[in-house]
Amino acid sequence: MDESEWEEGGGRREKERHLPLRDTTNTMPSTAFHSSPCFSLKNPYSLPSSSQQPNSPLPSKPKNPLLLLHKHPLYAPAHSNLSLKFKEKILCLEIMGVDSGKALSLNPSLHTATLDSIHSIISFLQSKGIHQKDLGRIFGMCPKLLTSNIRTDLIPVFNFLSQDLKVPDKNFRRVINKCPRLLVSSVRDQLKPALFFLQRLGFKDLEALAYHDPVLLVSSVEKTLIPKLEYLMNLGMSRAHAVAMVLRCPGLFTFSVENNFKPKFDYFVGEMGGSLEELKEFPQYFAFSLEKRIKPRHMEAVQNELKLPLPLMLKSTDEEFRELMTKLGDGG
Repeated sequence: MDESEWEEGGGRREKERHLPLRDTTNTMPSTAFHSSPCFSLKNPYSLPSSSQQPNSPLPSKPKNPLLLLHKHPLYAPAHSNLSLKFKEKILCLEIMGVDSGKALSLNPSLHTATLDSIHSIISFLQSKGIHQKDLGRIFGMCPKLLTSNIRTDLIPVFNFLSQDLKVPDKNFRRVINKCPRLLVSSVRDQLKPALFFLQRLGFKDLEALAYHDPVLLVSSVEKTLIPKLEYLMNLGMSRAHAVAMVLRCPGLFTFSVENNFKPKFDYFVGEMGGSLEELKEFPQYFAFSLEKRIKPRHMEAVQNELKLPLPLMLKSTDEEFRELMTKLGDGG
């Protein structure tokens, strides 16, 4: 399935990361690097060595951080007018596994953010149970997070998880890793309105929302959730039936109308001769790939002069489907 179907999910480095011109290596004092929060030996939230966190994929910190900087491809050659602190910031992001060029492009405010402010965010997230090894993916998906305000942006999100979704502190990491976008979503303008809308529809299981479908909480009520519901109703079903479908298959709220619903519904009605009743009973139909699962299996069933229920045709594994075709094709 494409990203539009389940929303949520490196690439090569952006041009912004390549910093040509002359090398100023010999003019930089090594003492400055030891003061960086990313390289500090004393700070418990700095990038750890492999002995501190065995499961971390990050390389262990060398005895002299300056050597690491000098060897890094972003260091030499470099713009002569780039400050030492800016180079440290780039290297700090790269060591965490963040594409610094992409992050700077998507979040221009990062250009003026200090290393101390970035380190404060790292420390805060780790205090909430986020592991060092998670940060590269989280910051890569949400570079805006690197310049968030802890008091006004981040603390409200964790309060929302704890108070509104009833997520215990020990499970914060599980929820955030499932949907990092929670960290850059406004509690007042996005998370609470989405939760209120979903609960009114009938989503009563807070645990399921938190651990399985948190992407629904970062989806716009006006631009995403309501239009998807209205599309299902426009197919000819009642609001009650449309709501029942999304309650059975919450992923319907994440599917693209143009890239998912329309082509699959057109094929279902035009080629398969399906009815709305079948979709009401099996809304998961829209979760399967049209080209890789729906079409090939339908065509094979047609060739064998078979009419299969949607769940039987689509949910079975390839091996199970072949066995089914052989059995039914032989008149079994």
